Amino acid sequence: MSRTKRVAVTSPQTRLARSRRQARGRWRMPRLAASEAERAASLYRTQRRRGIPALVAMFVLVLGLPVVFAVAPELDSVRVWGIPLSWLMIALLPYPVMAGLAWWQLRRAEKTEDD
Repeated sequence: MSRTKRVAVTSPQTRLARSRRQARGRWRMPRLAASEAERAASLYRTQRRRGIPALVAMFVLVLGLPVVFAVAPELDSVRVWGIPLSWLMIALLPYPVMAGLAWWQLRRAEKTEDD
């Protein structure tokens, strides 16, 4: 039986949390320099403003489907592969559109960060 020393493997967050407990005094959140804080605030405002179109498009999609079904009740009588078209629209339409919106918003956010 070999005698090897055991080593505890922890994540950086765990080590940080333990060091905070061991440190004397209260932990304070690090502050940004004034120029960095202004840049961060500007980026936050820009990201928030640029996210609104994707959010509006998602709500129009999700809340617009019931409106479409109320306006056009004949969609229930149209069948594709024996399934009502309205059911297919509910089951298949939102998810690819939301994935596309998420991809589009991610690209816009990355472009904003790069600028």
